[in-house]
Amino acid sequence: MSLSDFRGRWLVLFSHPADFTPVCTSEFVSIARAGDRFAALDCALMALSVDSLFSHLAWIRAIKDRFDVVVEFPIIEDPTLEIARAYGMVAPNAMDASAVRTSYYLDPDGILRASTCYPASVGRSVEEMLRLVTALQRVQDGGVLAPEGWTAGDDLLAVPSHDLADVLAAESGSDWFYRPIRDRS
Repeated sequence: MSLSDFRGRWLVLFSHPADFTPVCTSEFVSIARAGDRFAALDCALMALSVDSLFSHLAWIRAIKDRFDVVVEFPIIEDPTLEIARAYGMVAPNAMDASAVRTSYYLDPDGILRASTCYPASVGRSVEEMLRLVTALQRVQDGGVLAPEGWTAGDDLLAVPSHDLADVLAAESGSDWFYRPIRDRS
């Protein structure tokens, strides 16, 4: 499997410190439950950890048995941390992946559009992951901006003009740089 296999659709590539840990388990249950919501956004999911294939398989089975949830997205085994180091998911001198949980949001061309990094002790928000993918998709063409906390259907912001005539012609001193517009998606 290669990142190029995901060209043409969005991808969230996320690392987790270790299988069979409480926070990672809570994340995998929630992410797997939201799988259809990611798919509706044409967004694939792929996880990465230092654990082995057999550890991944046993953990996926434990999740199914405990939570009745099937984890269907691929999980990359990276026991040498080669991938995690190459992608900046862990420090170059890290001995294990327990320090962070990183998420990369790649567009259909494979370009990194956003990333998040959480400590091992705090789980990601699946709702925020979905919100971020939706916002990235909505602003992808460069015609609008997504304000703080934006969700689909909320007002967006117009891209401000860099033309002095537009700045001076604006009705108020802030209209040229802060102009809400309706989300037409």
